[in-house]
Amino acid sequence: MLYLHDVWVNWFEGEENGYNVCAFHEWRKEDGIELLDQVPILYIDELLYHYIENDLQDLPRDLLDSIYKRAYLRKNQERISIEYACILTNGVSILAVDTAGYQAPVRKSRLIPRQERLVYDMIEGTERQEFSFTIENKEKEYHILSLPPASMLGLTRKERQLKQLLMMALDQLEGTNNLQEVRYWLTEWDPSQYAKIREMEFAEAWQTLYDGVCDGWGLAHEELCAKLVKGQPFFEKMYELEQSQEQSNTYKRMM
Repeated sequence: MLYLHDVWVNWFEGEENGYNVCAFHEWRKEDGIELLDQVPILYIDELLYHYIENDLQDLPRDLLDSIYKRAYLRKNQERISIEYACILTNGVSILAVDTAGYQAPVRKSRLIPRQERLVYDMIEGTERQEFSFTIENKEKEYHILSLPPASMLGLTRKERQLKQLLMMALDQLEGTNNLQEVRYWLTEWDPSQYAKIREMEFAEAWQTLYDGVCDGWGLAHEELCAKLVKGQPFFEKMYELEQSQEQSNTYKRMM
């Protein structure tokens, strides 16, 4: 088995969508970067890689058995084994995972560029490892709180976080079933449709608003988000926290 040593990871916990596992250039100084002493590398096929990267289902039993206590964390000069952790690659993308003692990829991380290059070099000329697993024969179901990748394409970490906050606010708005309120917010989003909006029922108005903000991200999205969360302490705190975050170059030295 192949191993990578002195591996820098930035764990994102409970993320079922790969787009929320931030690449190195989006790491922040506030993130809890961890150094792993040794991590096994698994070169797997595209289907299994996509399944693990974009879901939180249990990992194949034979995959878990192959990595059992083969990864180590060094803490205070002590080498501590990790039950199930590894680096996965399909040859074009790389993901580190840790089950945190469970059987699902609870924690996920990208690698720093220098170590990504090492992984690609190490698997060159090797065969993919085969693991038995089954998935239901249907597409993954996305929803307002777990948007499809196309809705997040090209967005920065800050934009993705704010868009998820906007969707949380819209989900709450749907629960109110307040016709006048949803008409008001749709008018805020698209004032040119004011006359038409006045004739809409709740379901149509809310769906039109959702469809309008679902794609992309821009100033209009951010302004709507700021207005929607105003007066809601929990949402406001999340918005302010994201606005205050700055990308950090702290980890550039690792490259």
